[in-house]
Amino acid sequence: MRFRPRPSRAPRFAAAILLSVLPACRSRDTPRTSAENAPSATAASSTPPAPASAPRTAGPPRKVEHGERAMGTSLLFVAYTSATHDEPALRAAFGAAVAEVARLESILSEWRSDSEVSRVNQSAGSWVTVGPELLGVLDRSLWAGRISEGTFDVTFQVLSDVWKFGTAQDPVPKIPTRKEIEARRARVDYRRIELDREGSRVRIPPGFQIGLGGIAKGYIVDAAARVLRRHGLTAFLVQAGGDLYGAGRKPDGSPWVSGIQDPRGKSGAFFATLELEDHAFSTAGDYARAFHVDGKRYHHIIDPRTGYPATASRSVTVWAKDALTADAIDDAVFILGPEKGLALAESLDDVGVVIVDAKNRVHVSSRLKGKLHISRPPTDGP
Repeated sequence: MRFRPRPSRAPRFAAAILLSVLPACRSRDTPRTSAENAPSATAASSTPPAPASAPRTAGPPRKVEHGERAMGTSLLFVAYTSATHDEPALRAAFGAAVAEVARLESILSEWRSDSEVSRVNQSAGSWVTVGPELLGVLDRSLWAGRISEGTFDVTFQVLSDVWKFGTAQDPVPKIPTRKEIEARRARVDYRRIELDREGSRVRIPPGFQIGLGGIAKGYIVDAAARVLRRHGLTAFLVQAGGDLYGAGRKPDGSPWVSGIQDPRGKSGAFFATLELEDHAFSTAGDYARAFHVDGKRYHHIIDPRTGYPATASRSVTVWAKDALTADAIDDAVFILGPEKGLALAESLDDVGVVIVDAKNRVHVSSRLKGKLHISRPPTDGP
């Protein structure tokens, strides 16, 4: 699982990777069993239905972008004007999506003391009534834990105060002692989360904490995409840090394309590109937040089973039908490594992965044939 630093107004690393949508947009951030059996996590929305759009004067399509800071990273919307949606209509749709992002962040962020997640953490040991959004995310989180051998675990949050990766909040990197890690690992086990689905209640054991940094961003990207569709948009991009969803195609009929960061290359250097059409993209990499001690890299993607940074991969990119699945699975595949990670991807409906392993070898799952274009090998290095 990857640690998400406490949000601030200062620019910071995204959760995993610098993304560039080529040529549609460039990220403003700098430096995750069969799926048909998976529980759904459709967000309840307070956004009212969009008014019917009146026909508008047709003209050459123009790209319209809107950027925000949200969830501790950069949030970006991209769409093109059309006969039914001029720039004001697109900006109205973006505004509604931003409002939905803010609403969901207020529910799902562990960094907000008044959020539902924080209420669950503050009441560990007791049942807490929650809304459908948190219940849905936790339901999918338990599913992700089950299919990934526990490499995805939302109770990993108790480990977050012992590892320091040189962020703005903790500028001095720190390697915790084994004793510190073991004391906290005893409180990491997603299987001990209890969900009362009929009563919409959650209970975690005393001393446990939930952190949704590895799944909430994808869930919120999906929710924002649904808002845009309710406003009549069929072709657009939604990006939150390393999580991206591309709907439809650009006006010229070409697909949206995103670059995959070279793990040992310069920021913004891509070794491959991946086509998106009604699919999501999420990348987990060991380069976003890391430090070296005695020639060894310590990074922010922690194996919850050991309490230490995972060592099998350098980066993992997941392509999936929805952003929540991509967000949850990228960390799991990163930790599992190429053999088990590829097997997991192949077992899921409509999921593909690109893995750069610890020896800098590239592994690609079968569903990405014809969609992934590798321009050169990734840069080698420690």
